[in-house]
Amino acid sequence: MNRACSFVVAGSPAQFTGGYLYDARIAEGLTTLGWQVQTHGLEGRFPLPDARAAGALDECLAAHPDGACVVIDGLVFGGLPEVVREHVRRLDLVALVHHPLAKENGLDPSVRDTLEATERAALALARRVVVTSGFTARQLADYAVPPGRIHVVEPGIDPSPLAAADHEPPRLLCIASIVPRKGHLVLIEALAALQALPWSCTLVGSADRDRAHAGAVTQAIAAAGLAGRIKLAGELPPARLREYWLDADLFVLPSFYEGYGMVVTEAIAHGLPVLTTRGGALAETLPAGAGVLVSPGDATALADALEQLLRDGGARATLRTAAREARGHLRDWMQAARAFSAALEGARA
Repeated sequence: MNRACSFVVAGSPAQFTGGYLYDARIAEGLTTLGWQVQTHGLEGRFPLPDARAAGALDECLAAHPDGACVVIDGLVFGGLPEVVREHVRRLDLVALVHHPLAKENGLDPSVRDTLEATERAALALARRVVVTSGFTARQLADYAVPPGRIHVVEPGIDPSPLAAADHEPPRLLCIASIVPRKGHLVLIEALAALQALPWSCTLVGSADRDRAHAGAVTQAIAAAGLAGRIKLAGELPPARLREYWLDADLFVLPSFYEGYGMVVTEAIAHGLPVLTTRGGALAETLPAGAGVLVSPGDATALADALEQLLRDGGARATLRTAAREARGHLRDWMQAARAFSAALEGARA
């Protein structure tokens, strides 16, 4: 059997969000396992595609020979069922869903309905669907995807040095693209209520994906008088991120929804305690005892949890001990690649 496949993603493959890093690391692992892998980045607008995007996907798929295995990232796949339909009989198409497109926060109801309809239509065409968590697999029941067509392949993690996690005052770290779903405004509201306590916070993540929202976040920081205590570091490559991981005491992710939450697993890999929400798969991603969960969108609950952890170094230490224990049970990227390889082989069976 020819072990070759292509990955198709929206825009440049060299992006540093969880979804793009997942795709890149799986492709790298498959190559190590003997697969021939190519990655194609498509021009155009996604996930609400324009004509340029539709033409780019059509041209990309048309260039593949009959029977070729093509893994299409959900940002591309979910918005273009009409293009997928033209090639589904000829190619072995596998959908890779990080989370349903309609679950993005801040969407206009008409846009949400459109994304749900197009993704439902596209998923009906896929021979196999790979998802990154059991939670997302269950979500696809709402899209009428038969469970037998779904493969769960959770992300892996790299061996990572332990964060110091012992600074006073505590140093908070949040790594997330500055888009509504990530909950930065909720975090700023919570931190504004805790100005009497000593702390600093660094926000790492792209401000270019939703510039209007990023501007609102910057304005909220200034309006709360926190410009001197909250640092906006922008999007950083993994090598630059390392210094921030090692310098942190508590990782905070106030997301409304995550299909998995790779960055939480990265925090655990560094032995960091975590404060996050129950949004989407996060309650399942966070190991028991290694962090604190609050309701998404609840600034008061987030502030209360933060206050307790900021005031009580012993509570942080207890969570840190559990995180350091949990890091020994995390799967690595080669394990994830082997699981993905098995999913692709199943798609061809």
